Amino acid sequence: MDLTQIAYGTWSGGRFMHFGEQLDEQRFIDAIRLAYEAGYRTFVTADVYGVGRADDMLGQALAGIDRSSYCLVGTVGHDIYSGLRDGAKGYARFTDPSLRGPEGYAEYLKMATEKSLERCRTNYFDLLFLHNPDERGYTHEAVWKGLAEVKSQGLTKMLGVAPGPANGFAYDLIHCFEQYCELIDWAMLILNPLEPWPGSLVLPAAEEFGVKVLTRVVDYGGLFHGDVKPGHQFRPGDHRTFRPAGWVEHGWEKIEKMKPVADKYGLSLIQFASLWNLAQPAVESVIPTFIQESGDDARAIEDKIRDLAAMPRVAPFTQDEIDLVRSIGDNTGCMMLKGASRRHDTSDRPDEWAMRPELEAVGSKWGLASIP
Repeated sequence: MDLTQIAYGTWSGGRFMHFGEQLDEQRFIDAIRLAYEAGYRTFVTADVYGVGRADDMLGQALAGIDRSSYCLVGTVGHDIYSGLRDGAKGYARFTDPSLRGPEGYAEYLKMATEKSLERCRTNYFDLLFLHNPDERGYTHEAVWKGLAEVKSQGLTKMLGVAPGPANGFAYDLIHCFEQYCELIDWAMLILNPLEPWPGSLVLPAAEEFGVKVLTRVVDYGGLFHGDVKPGHQFRPGDHRTFRPAGWVEHGWEKIEKMKPVADKYGLSLIQFASLWNLAQPAVESVIPTFIQESGDDARAIEDKIRDLAAMPRVAPFTQDEIDLVRSIGDNTGCMMLKGASRRHDTSDRPDEWAMRPELEAVGSKWGLASIP
């Protein structure tokens, strides 16, 4: 089963990513079940969330449901088995030389996939993502040969790449498409009307190489759910408190300019943002973060799940409206790109490394050469 237009991720609900209130275990499981009952047919998990606990809770939520009736997406890449957590940096990628060399990549990928499947109570993924790859993950033949073997063994039907955790791996992702497009069915990118850049840099290449795109952070930190307004008080430790001061107010200034387009078609804000994403080249699916905000006036997470489920299946916008929204949300140059960069002479970080000649060629071909 291929991914459907809307998807539900196990990072929702605050248990494994610090957004809003943390749902208790039963409500977390019930929210996933509600998503299925409301019409969601794609569910995404990652083995690193809760060190396997997210897989397990997703498996509980979907227990007893016909496996052929939904698309299950797994995500592996951080070594939660051999590696040690390094504080806020999390677990090392499985390609870290301190853990293993290329000769061990295939064995690790098979083991990690099998363990994730066991926790999910099934024997195959419809799609398996390579999670937050480092430079070796994007480029090393042994990684992609190992992923191909996982697919040939029937552990997944499709393969994909999910850059992160930050935004902006444009050079590396496009080069990865060029090198391994015969293996890559899907890519996961950050994209929404308030963040059209830098994710949109990759979309033309994805379209050319036949890679479908699943877009995350469609909600823009919850603003498109409608209950994070100027003056909102985030709980201590909420990930969004690390964003620049004034980001909520600035975001709402732009949303107010976009709202006439949403109102014209009778769309809620999350429906509007999702349909705008789906109107972009190569974008085939959206996966917002569903957040139970703190405070008495916060919308219930269950209401947000139902809201997106009621979204029209065809984007109604004219091309002029699509372009208008992009121009209102234009955030070009708001951040330094991650991954390959001319800012670095060495490759000693898991998310930043030196520019290589073949990536300069990628930049020239795809209009990235002027980006530092």
